Amino acid sequence: MSTPDKNRATAAAILPLVGGAQNVTSVAHCMTRLRLGLADRSLVQGEPLKALPAVMGVVDDETFQIVLGPGTVARVTPEFEALVAEDRAAAPAGAAAASTAAGPPAVAPAATAEGLADRGAAMRAERKAKNATPVKLFLRKIANIFVPLIPALIGCGIIAGINGLLVNAGWLTGVTPALAAIASAFMALIAVFVGYNTAKEFGGTPILGGAVAAIIVYPGVANVSAFGEKLSPGQGGVLGALGAAVLAVYVEKWCRRFMPESLDVLLTPTLTVLVSGLVTLFGLMYVAGEVSHAIGDFATWLLAHGGAGAGFILGGLFLPLVMLGLHQALIPIHTTLIEQQGYTVLLPILAMAGAGQVGSAVAVYLRLPHNKSIRKTIRSALPAGFLGVGEPLIYGVSLPLGRPFVTACVGGAFGGGFIGLFNQLGDSMGSTAIGPSGWALFPLLKGDHGLGTSLTIYAGGLLVGYLAGFVATYFFGFSKALLAEFNVDPAAAATSTAVTAGPAPAPAPNDDRSPGGPAQEPAGV
Repeated sequence: MSTPDKNRATAAAILPLVGGAQNVTSVAHCMTRLRLGLADRSLVQGEPLKALPAVMGVVDDETFQIVLGPGTVARVTPEFEALVAEDRAAAPAGAAAASTAAGPPAVAPAATAEGLADRGAAMRAERKAKNATPVKLFLRKIANIFVPLIPALIGCGIIAGINGLLVNAGWLTGVTPALAAIASAFMALIAVFVGYNTAKEFGGTPILGGAVAAIIVYPGVANVSAFGEKLSPGQGGVLGALGAAVLAVYVEKWCRRFMPESLDVLLTPTLTVLVSGLVTLFGLMYVAGEVSHAIGDFATWLLAHGGAGAGFILGGLFLPLVMLGLHQALIPIHTTLIEQQGYTVLLPILAMAGAGQVGSAVAVYLRLPHNKSIRKTIRSALPAGFLGVGEPLIYGVSLPLGRPFVTACVGGAFGGGFIGLFNQLGDSMGSTAIGPSGWALFPLLKGDHGLGTSLTIYAGGLLVGYLAGFVATYFFGFSKALLAEFNVDPAAAATSTAVTAGPAPAPAPNDDRSPGGPAQEPAGV
């Protein structure tokens, strides 16, 4: 089967399992996941969906997310969108309202992979409810601003890495300036894209947010003074762009509330850009610039003076931060560091959390030799885990089991400490983009001492994370009760129970269950 046919077949297999075209309200994708808005999530057939060869896992969050992996998701999504459009045109409205399920859903035994998945789903739902606080919803908005930028960050980061190799080798000297321009152009204008997405996310006119943010990167700002200092193009970076666009949204909403309709089309955009632009030039750029420099200086100081300890803490606590929804606050910090230093030193450390999960999963696999169901889940989820897609292992294995999630965090802590130690010793390295993790991060690595050193340090961190997660889980991840509950073959246990129970006793001759027919009812009934 050709690749286009394979992608369309995957999309065609997914669509009926999420309730059909009429149940799909929105379609989007990030680096690894197809993100769907669904009208009725009870129509999703979870187990058949997860059983599809192309599906690495599912995440039931604000949107329903199907993990397909990097590359695949970008090809399947347009095919899925086309199928949705075709089916909507052909199917009568309201078709999604029909329910094919009869009776209550079956409850999976606790010791099976399905039982663990049910626990994981319950934990996800509980986490989602707890994370619906104003602060965490605000952080989710911030994440939604930057996530669409990740593909461009990755593409430009890889081109920058290739260009660096060519420059160091002295090859293709006529091409390297062009590659440098291609790699750097997006970062030079990233403030505009951040402003556009910010206005869109906060309910304003996106192009006005982009227009205000563009002031930050305009070369002419070098002629403007604020707080007694000349401004420089790009000062304040993405933080300044974010603040400027949020301000533009509030100015625009205020104008539309009081502006007569006949003047709205002329005066509202003018006042929005003028007021927000002046505040940006004479306040936000300077303040955001100071904050950005403070972030960069603090990250450098932290890893230079307490690298091993800082890496240990960051690597160990990243997954709990994800559970609490607080990891989204790191996205603008990563982007600020990439703007300032060319790479974020934090991402390789945080990526060690995924290495700990992989090591933990391998230990669970070996500690539960009789549980074929859970072992099958681990075998199918490990390839995605090596590539940095950790949700299938987290929600399908370690988190529902409890202790293995904690010991996986221990593995992440040791891996993070390893990379932090080398930063402390002067071998600073990081990622030129955000998004990928695991093995997928290798092409994006950059450091002060050459690519070879950066690759070696990161590979060493992964190995330490795998090993520490494995050892911690194998020896400390299971209590005797947990082993007794899960180190069984659920199917064999169910068969054994049925055989032990034996056949049902034959009904008495006068019993109404008798083959001869119901017994006579007592008089008076």
